[in-house]
Amino acid sequence: MPLLGFGTWQITGGQAYDAVREALDVGYRHLDTATMYGNEAEVGRAIRDSGVPREDIFVTTKLPPSQVGKERQTIAASLAALDLDRVDLWLIHWPPSSARQSLAAWQELRAVRDEGLTRAIGVSNYDTAEIDALVEATGETPAVNQIRWGPALYDARVVADHRDRGVVLEGYSPFKTTNLSDPVLAGIARAHGVTPSQVVLRWHLDHGFVAIPKSATPARIRENFDVFGFSLSEDERRQLDAMAG
Repeated sequence: MPLLGFGTWQITGGQAYDAVREALDVGYRHLDTATMYGNEAEVGRAIRDSGVPREDIFVTTKLPPSQVGKERQTIAASLAALDLDRVDLWLIHWPPSSARQSLAAWQELRAVRDEGLTRAIGVSNYDTAEIDALVEATGETPAVNQIRWGPALYDARVVADHRDRGVVLEGYSPFKTTNLSDPVLAGIARAHGVTPSQVVLRWHLDHGFVAIPKSATPARIRENFDVFGFSLSEDERRQLDAMAG
């Protein structure tokens, strides 16, 4: 899974198609969608029209907690909308209302994975105890936990919990969770000749976190991908970690 992906939350219709086409043209090879986003068909059409080989693109979609008990129908609908024979990662979008439902959904995701409809399975918005409950019941650890994340939310304990369990930490809303006018962040951006947003994304990559910035603006889509020409020093990373207070 590429560390830098393209998020599609709140982008629908023609705007979603255009944004994904732009992202693929720029060089993104990791796309994040979900049943709840209502844009899987547009994402799939953009993939087809892009000319990028399917095997070069990592595609994630997600099971809404309201669809627990309807996992097979949900993945079938997602694959039909995306026009794919499998996705690369399928996540439980939010923890269902009970531990029993969470485990039932996890068991179904495992079965769907074993049938080849997804390459890997994981969760989103789970805490450590909820992840541990799945592992204790099934012996299988989620490959990924997608959570709200950014420098202002940095928590060394959360990072260690994920790494100790072998769970990839994937962060969403990297800009909404960050004060882009923070003077420390602005100073680091000036030192590298980049924008604060680019520093936030580089912070994710240098830590080994997956980031999925979202934008429907072509210039911003390009800017968000242009983060491979610099890296942060250890001291700069520590300064940004300290934004969490």
